[in-house]
Amino acid sequence: GRDPVRSLYAMSRCHRNPVNRAPVLGIVQRCGAEEVAAALDSEDVTLLLVLRDSEDDEVARLRLLATERGIPVREGSRSDLWRMARATEGAEPPHVLALVGRNPDASVEQSLAAGGLAWLLAGARYPVNIGFTIRTAEVSGASVVFVDGELNHGERKAAKRASMKAHRFMPVHWVNGGELVESAKQAGFRVVALEDTGTAEPWDADLTGDVLLVVGGEHDGIPDSILDASDLVVRVPMAGFVPSYNLQAPMAVVATEALRQRSS
Repeated sequence: GRDPVRSLYAMSRCHRNPVNRAPVLGIVQRCGAEEVAAALDSEDVTLLLVLRDSEDDEVARLRLLATERGIPVREGSRSDLWRMARATEGAEPPHVLALVGRNPDASVEQSLAAGGLAWLLAGARYPVNIGFTIRTAEVSGASVVFVDGELNHGERKAAKRASMKAHRFMPVHWVNGGELVESAKQAGFRVVALEDTGTAEPWDADLTGDVLLVVGGEHDGIPDSILDASDLVVRVPMAGFVPSYNLQAPMAVVATEALRQRSS
């Protein structure tokens, strides 16, 4: 059976976002055949996720249309679509979802040219932490995640697994952090670092426009060279005896604040 907490969340989600309601500005998912059809008519659809073995005629039509346009079509199980759908009707998931405005296959250069909200994980070491931050970035509407960390192939796969495979719907690149910051600034991004030496709090910072948000590794934080190149350093307030958050906690705070500002 389902986790009762998760099921309760899903029910409340349905009430907030019924299937026939227009998607909120900035949301990159189109949910159900009606929304997907409208998106294919008027939006930049970059991917379709279709229920495996769906026998719905409209879904088949949308799948064919996407294929003819060169839009990637991926299949998912019933549980995949139920878990990922922005809105559901009871236990039955929509048979099709669309990703709009964000190209998961975009290169580093294409991602910077597209602008938006980007994240750089500078010096992160642990695959699970990296995976959790990728998932948080994706769900809060980021355009791309860059990771500067010395992970081997197996560790990178583990990070993607920990992200609940969020990397399938957003570009994730492994980069040199210093070079990436320089490229981002040349592309017009403001660089905002998140560190306990910050002089501003996230809600007092402008997180709109083209912004590269930087979080540091678990042990050494953000390298001084990147802090020096940042336009602003912010900090999340702390009041406990242990003056340190887990990596994901301040990242989630800033991601949510950025989403709030960018949705206003």
